[in-house]
Amino acid sequence: MTQRLDYFSVAGDLFKPMLEQENLFKNSTLEYSVVELVKLRASQINGCAFCIHMHTHEMRAHGESEDRMHLLNAWRESPLYTPRERAALAWCEALTRVEATAAPDADYDAMADLFESREQVLLTLLIGAINSWNRIAIGFRSAHPVSEDQTTGANAA
Repeated sequence: MTQRLDYFSVAGDLFKPMLEQENLFKNSTLEYSVVELVKLRASQINGCAFCIHMHTHEMRAHGESEDRMHLLNAWRESPLYTPRERAALAWCEALTRVEATAAPDADYDAMADLFESREQVLLTLLIGAINSWNRIAIGFRSAHPVSEDQTTGANAA
């Protein structure tokens, strides 16, 4: 896979609002785990290797468990996630796949029961933002970093 364009070098100033929004999420009342699980789950759904790589590394650096990251695509069948994380993940999936789900009332109601009104807006903005980041990375074919030991491990398998 070859990167199509180094979009940050060409137009880094255009990303200023998105980067400011990321700081808003980071400093909000949303738990770190909610923010990062939502980012990782949307990236999994969208197939964004660059973002999956980045978020798993960031989560690991903040002490997130390997099991919770590995089981995220099966979060409904795992007891490892809190009620707020579950509600956020359901809302994330509903909005990321909005063409198929139409954002069902059940998912909204479950999220609204556990998140204050302002947090509902924050969470929805977060989901929109990560979907935008995924589309930018996928559209321009952003490649995640690969170390030599990662490529030799894949070849040995």
